[in-house]
Amino acid sequence: MRSLRPGQQCEVWIASTNGQRNLVYASRNMLFEAPNWTLDGHALILNGGGKLWRLSLADGGLAEVPLTGVPHLNNDHVLAPDRSTIFLSGEDGHIYRAPLTGGAATRITDDDGSFHFLHGISPDGGRLAYVDIEGGDFTRPGRLRTIPAAGGPARSVDVGAGHCDGPEYSPDGDWLYLNTESFSTAPGHAQLARVRTDGSGFERLAETASVDWFPHLSPDGRLASYLRFTAGTQGHPADLPVEVVLVSTNDWTTPLHTWPVFGGQGTLNVNSWSPDSQRFAFVAYPLR
Repeated sequence: MRSLRPGQQCEVWIASTNGQRNLVYASRNMLFEAPNWTLDGHALILNGGGKLWRLSLADGGLAEVPLTGVPHLNNDHVLAPDRSTIFLSGEDGHIYRAPLTGGAATRITDDDGSFHFLHGISPDGGRLAYVDIEGGDFTRPGRLRTIPAAGGPARSVDVGAGHCDGPEYSPDGDWLYLNTESFSTAPGHAQLARVRTDGSGFERLAETASVDWFPHLSPDGRLASYLRFTAGTQGHPADLPVEVVLVSTNDWTTPLHTWPVFGGQGTLNVNSWSPDSQRFAFVAYPLR
């Protein structure tokens, strides 16, 4: 499990669409990652130390979500629209379903020889979008796939030969938004894109010199956040200067606001928008 370096602090921030940001939690003891905003608007769900945690936005209280039947967790988790279920990726390469309040988890994916990294759930809760790493070999490119949320046969969605990551459903369920290296021969040059769920209409959202990861649409579909790395970055490493970016989904080329942070891995891996589409959460890891 990832842990804080000597002199490092984990900070959970909330950014507003007006450009402001507020620190809501800080820790020098544990490294937390990848906030989800609960659909009742009351809390953030994060992973840390291989476990799942609930951070109350009313009083800043932090409590473990007690789960059984899961291995150590990574930072790929999404909340179901039923408000009571969470889907999780384990360090064993499988996807699980569990009650959001805690309890026994159920494995979704089969032993098909691949690692499965969850990123999205359809608005009706019926399908999950994930990245498939064949054989758990990270020298191979990730492939976009979807699977019934109850388990069953997976379906591939073609987005070219380059590595892809972060697939997430649009609020209307028609599109999958992702980052992909399919538009460049430069190693690691991820760009933001989308594809219809049937595999048609694959298109680049913006052409930039930066390395762009994890597009997350607001619930109303009008705005999006993503993570910007400097040119030449390969993958989405931790502990380097990055920018959290806010754009209109009508114009992905012109940022509305940017927030420079020290972070990367764990900062914005999953959708962290508030239900009212006015705020989203991210994590920074400053060294002091």
